[in-house]
Amino acid sequence: MTKAILGTKVGMTQVFDESGRIIPVTVIEAGPCIVVQKKTIENDGYSAIQLGFSSDVKENKVNKPIQGHFAKAELKPMRYLRECRVEDASAYEQGQEIKVDMFSAGDWVDVVGTSKGKGFAGGIKRHGFHRGPMKHGSKYHRGAGSLGAKGPARVFPGRKLPGRLGGARVTVQKLLVVKVDPERNLLLVKGAVPGPNKGLVTIKSSVKA
Repeated sequence: MTKAILGTKVGMTQVFDESGRIIPVTVIEAGPCIVVQKKTIENDGYSAIQLGFSSDVKENKVNKPIQGHFAKAELKPMRYLRECRVEDASAYEQGQEIKVDMFSAGDWVDVVGTSKGKGFAGGIKRHGFHRGPMKHGSKYHRGAGSLGAKGPARVFPGRKLPGRLGGARVTVQKLLVVKVDPERNLLLVKGAVPGPNKGLVTIKSSVKA
């Protein structure tokens, strides 16, 4: 059964395993989430559930269509609403509460988040280009270099150039769940996950597990 839950990134720390080795982990405050809507193959052509997370939002901060969407499900508006693909949406009920205890230590998960926005960046930082000679007179230190042959007399689409870096949807696959704390709704995942602290993340069963 595909598992999915929403949460916010708390930050990184480290824990020790049974042999005393250090494991770097990211702490995620996951759930509780509410199933707002179910999408079935019969009605919608695919199987998914809509999850609502974080009810600490004022009603006047939610637009009318979203208010109506929650009212139809007889639920209070929530700050976040995300859809997650699942194998069988009929296994869930509308209004069902999903907590972090659906995961256990040893599970493999994929984590989706929005990476940190870094603003305008050059080709070296954005794409890992090599720099030119730094000696006096080279006139080519960190520039983009040639943009192609002179024959076409234009820049082809897809050319890697300086531009905005970060602020994009990123998925980190196959991270190990190290520990689950149901009392505090905490999930400890080995390694780093995308986004800043307090950023929204989606945790779901790994497709590569």
